[in-house]
Amino acid sequence: QAHLVESGGGLAQAGGSLRVSCAASGAIFAFSTMGWYRQAPGKQRELVASVTRGGSTNYADSVKGRFTISRDNAKNTVHLQMNSLKPEDTGLYFCNLAPRPADYWGQGTQVTVSS
Repeated sequence: QAHLVESGGGLAQAGGSLRVSCAASGAIFAFSTMGWYRQAPGKQRELVASVTRGGSTNYADSVKGRFTISRDNAKNTVHLQMNSLKPEDTGLYFCNLAPRPADYWGQGTQVTVSS
C-alpha cells in the first residue's frame, strides 16, 4: 500500500523560511521523479518543484531561486526548503510523483505566510 505523508508546514512571516518534508512508502516512489505541489485557496493545485532520482531539479518560475527541493533515496523522503517566503506561497503543500501525479494524495501540510 502506497502512502504519502507530508509534514513540517506552519506559519511564517514574509521573508522567512520553512521546510516541509514528505515520507513516501511504495516502490513506485523510490524510482520516480518526485515533486511538491501547492494548492492555494481558490486555485488549482500546481507543481512547484520536482527532483529526479538522480537529483536533477526543476522549479516553477514563481519559486525559482527561493525554494530548494531535495530527496533522500535511502529513506524515501523528499524535502522542500522554502526561503524568502511571500504571502502568495500560502497554501496546502503535497508531494507526489511528477509531473504526472498518482491518483492518491497525502493529507498535505499547510504553509501560511503573513505579510
